[in-house]
Amino acid sequence: MIKIVSDNIDFDFLGKRKLGAILSIALLVLTIALLVTRGLNWGIDFTGGMLVQLQSEKEAPIAEIRESLVDNGFVGATLQEYGAPNEFLVRLPVSNSETEEHGGNISVAVASSVAAVAGHTDVRRTEFVGPQIGDELKEKGIFAILLAMGAILIYVSVRFEIRYAMGAVIALAHDVFLTVGFFALIQKEVSMPVLAALLTIIGYSLNDTIVVFDRVRENYRGNPKMKMINVLNLSLNEMLNRTVMTSLTTLVVLLALYLFGGEVINGFALTLIFGVIVGTYSSVFVASPVVLWMERYIDKRPKEPGAEDIDYAAIAAGKVKK
Repeated sequence: MIKIVSDNIDFDFLGKRKLGAILSIALLVLTIALLVTRGLNWGIDFTGGMLVQLQSEKEAPIAEIRESLVDNGFVGATLQEYGAPNEFLVRLPVSNSETEEHGGNISVAVASSVAAVAGHTDVRRTEFVGPQIGDELKEKGIFAILLAMGAILIYVSVRFEIRYAMGAVIALAHDVFLTVGFFALIQKEVSMPVLAALLTIIGYSLNDTIVVFDRVRENYRGNPKMKMINVLNLSLNEMLNRTVMTSLTTLVVLLALYLFGGEVINGFALTLIFGVIVGTYSSVFVASPVVLWMERYIDKRPKEPGAEDIDYAAIAAGKVKK
């Protein structure tokens, strides 16, 4: 078995929990600031409007094409390259009635505006989403994320204990919120594939957290006199190689999707890349510290007498018996 991390690793993860808390709080505050000042770049799936995909005869500067669109009355249109330099996506904030009556004419007019700068232009695709449908999709997307977190809270509470469930859910909320903040920072369009990726992040992050918690439970049962902070450190060190290997192999696939998958899957892959990174971080520096906090300040069960600090690194290395 390939091992990136040595079996004798003895890093004190929980000893760095305050630094992790400061970093997470700073990032969460930055996310709130970005959402308030810049907001999200909602795609046509959520805002409603018309999307026209075009392919021109020759390449042309985006600025010139955008100016041509404005000159032809398409004020408020957004334009971006789509894959090849001579392919474009034009998004128009048109109403439902306008599209029903003049949808075909609008796409032809958009193509003519681009053709004035980039030569003969073909309409490759036309889509429309009404504003009411867009609002409904947005509400259902947010509801789906909240429902998933609620279901996870119940599941982990039943399989483990409430302290583990709180750690898992807070870590998941942390991951999703920071990913949303990342999109607010780079102003990448938030589309339905991005929403699907956010739900995927919840599943991925939970999987890594549950594996660590399962080892925590095993070590706690085998060492009833060991303090929880040492149990958590021992478990994190034991599972570190698995966590790193899983994250790296997942990132390799996602990078391939991002670089070679094309524009359609680009947002999905980028969301997951960021989510895997922040999810790996939260399993160690968010979920585990929350469990420790719950153990110290909320859990009222009687403690085993004679609890003492135990050298978890020595146990991991097999130098002392559990």
